[in-house]
Amino acid sequence: MFTGIVEELGAVVALEDQGDAVRLTVEGPLVTTDVKLGDSIAVNGCCLTVSVRDAEQLTFDMMRETLDKTSLGALAEGDRVNLERAVTPSGRLGGHLVQGHVDGTGTLLRRTPSEHWEVVELSLPAELARYLVPKGSITVDGVSLTVVDVGAEGFSVSLIPETLSHTTLGLKQPGDPVNLEVDVIAKYVEKMLQERGEGSGR
Repeated sequence: MFTGIVEELGAVVALEDQGDAVRLTVEGPLVTTDVKLGDSIAVNGCCLTVSVRDAEQLTFDMMRETLDKTSLGALAEGDRVNLERAVTPSGRLGGHLVQGHVDGTGTLLRRTPSEHWEVVELSLPAELARYLVPKGSITVDGVSLTVVDVGAEGFSVSLIPETLSHTTLGLKQPGDPVNLEVDVIAKYVEKMLQERGEGSGR
């Protein structure tokens, strides 16, 4: 489980194509300080398992499902990535409950800068739109954000200087893909309401 508060802006140092899988190696001096083999790290919002730890670098095995369902398959050497270690029971929940299970990918549509923040508009798969509400939570490339508005094309978020400086969202350009994870609580509520309706014959 994660919080969507990015700890470090890491860098892709190697991608090894294994046919039906890819070995991803990233550099992240902060997140490697107390990581062990088998630990979970959110990489651009996707929960990956540490398979190799070497000084300030971590290596992950990405299966075909991960490559097909997330934006990680589009990574190249030198790309920056958002990194977050799994939250501990004693840690602060600064964002919202994030599983690291990507629900789909979207595309950055446009950026509108202002003096102190920036509004970013993104597309999302149509089947995810029902889980978004203004002032609700969404995870974009592993960053916990508050939805500003939901429209026909997708949704918008406002990025403060901290987010622009310390995550990949400050670097993304129109056309770039992003990983999206909707609030898991919304999915549970939907399921319970559906089961309640079926049980009552409505």
